Amino acid sequence: MYSYNRYDRALVQARVQQFRDQVSRRLSGKLSEEEFLPLRLQNGVYLQRHAYMLRVAIPYGTLSSEQLRTLAEVADRYDRGYGHFTTRQNIQFNWLELEQVPDILQLLADQEMHAIQTSGNCVRNITTEAFAGVAADELIDPRPLAEIMRQWSTANPEFLFLPRKFKIAISSSENDRAAVRAHDIGLYLYRGKSGEHRLRVLVGGGLGRTPVLSQVIREELPWQHLLTYVEAILRVYNRHGRRDNKYKARIKILLRSLGVEAFAREVEAEWALIRDGAGELTREEYERVARDFGPPAYESLDTADMAYGRHLTLSADFARWVETNTHAHKVSGYASVVVSTKAGEGAPPGDLDSDQMRGVAHLADVYGFGEIRVAHEQNLVLPDIRKRDLYMLWQALAELKLATPNIGLLTDVIACPGGDYCSLANTRSLPVAAAIQQRFRDLDLLHDLGSLSLNISGCMNACGHHHIGNIGILGVNKNDEEFFQLTIGGQKGRNSKLGKVIGPAFRAEEVPEAIERLLEAYRQLRETDETFADTVQRVGIGPFRETVYARESVVAGGVS
Repeated sequence: MYSYNRYDRALVQARVQQFRDQVSRRLSGKLSEEEFLPLRLQNGVYLQRHAYMLRVAIPYGTLSSEQLRTLAEVADRYDRGYGHFTTRQNIQFNWLELEQVPDILQLLADQEMHAIQTSGNCVRNITTEAFAGVAADELIDPRPLAEIMRQWSTANPEFLFLPRKFKIAISSSENDRAAVRAHDIGLYLYRGKSGEHRLRVLVGGGLGRTPVLSQVIREELPWQHLLTYVEAILRVYNRHGRRDNKYKARIKILLRSLGVEAFAREVEAEWALIRDGAGELTREEYERVARDFGPPAYESLDTADMAYGRHLTLSADFARWVETNTHAHKVSGYASVVVSTKAGEGAPPGDLDSDQMRGVAHLADVYGFGEIRVAHEQNLVLPDIRKRDLYMLWQALAELKLATPNIGLLTDVIACPGGDYCSLANTRSLPVAAAIQQRFRDLDLLHDLGSLSLNISGCMNACGHHHIGNIGILGVNKNDEEFFQLTIGGQKGRNSKLGKVIGPAFRAEEVPEAIERLLEAYRQLRETDETFADTVQRVGIGPFRETVYARESVVAGGVS
């Protein structure tokens, strides 16, 4: 993984001292809250419903074991003993005192971490998939380019005050696991006809109040032009994006206003001015960064390990966990392990307590190469585990309550923190997630249902990405009551789709029953080996709607 050089360290340490001074002036009254607001936001500090929240950047979702231990220390010393991993591969601490935040940032900086640009109208954390560099279906490792973009975008003065927040994701596998089409800029890295690295550039994705999937504006972009082309897009957005209405300020609105062809022409014209300038990447610069992402010291292992095979045969529980919670590795004899944070009721999606963080860090050292990834789905990944060690690892994760065999299944719920923490949320999303996990605890049922994503957002900002869940749940407020609207048919990945609302919303206590009726319809309608998403695509939402609203009792509290 990438290690800071002296420039990185100098920047982050200087930023800590700068923010310490800003906090001191705010606490003394020399800065008003209005003056302090943009300063704290660009250092990842939010004022939430009950306390200050700090969002710590985890660039492209990669942590060392020592960094994860540092996050556990922050949780114990400054928070309430836990942290919340987000859909954009960051971690949030929700119960902080403002005067302590500079000390937290110093602790993070000493371990090559920061919270710079995790909020505010700037380029946010660059994301990619959690299996980058190790996935069997990967074309090219996208992490070097993700790191180059991180360095380029951090404290870049031209793009610190954009019309609105800006998110970039890059992927390079047969199956997009980075939700690329839901980002302001999405990048697919692939090999051209002669084997050279090329980029497909998509622009204008985003969820929230106006969900839109990104559109292609450039094919076959040579990798050397990555920064200049992204800069051209940002320049066009900076110049033409709306600043009078934050709800119409995202680049997706600009793209819709101009039309994709006109927008692409604007970008090409801007790019012509800078494409061959200082921003063009060189092979030397790429290799400088790529050296930090070289493969670890893998062993030469047999494809079939006798002990591993024996454990699979003797333990049905272990075999089930391997089926759902491991991912194919590009190196023979290894697997990537997904550590589920979704143990059920009482374990909010994405939350880990400090003991669990330290436990995962220890397991990463013992069984891997001291590296942990954060997945878009709010789980953790141990990227390089020998198959012969999987049984012992599974037992150790079970002791930490992190071995639930539900990855990619219904209870692998994605959910925002909702109204329990967030001052923007209309509703409490976590109790709904807990009720669904409680209702559908039967592992045999979950495996029979197969691949099925369920996403929950507590408001229209869509931090839970409910629009691209196979089942999406959106919290809405009507007359100071919480209701939840259901969508179905959403998908992420290369074939991304936005879900459609099936009908009137439900009270919180009615949601699990409504979900059960959706699943009842699916079991009746599906064909052999057909996923929930495939069934919805084939038959439409009508049959599902009819089953869900079949009984008046289910919609007694419904609203349109």
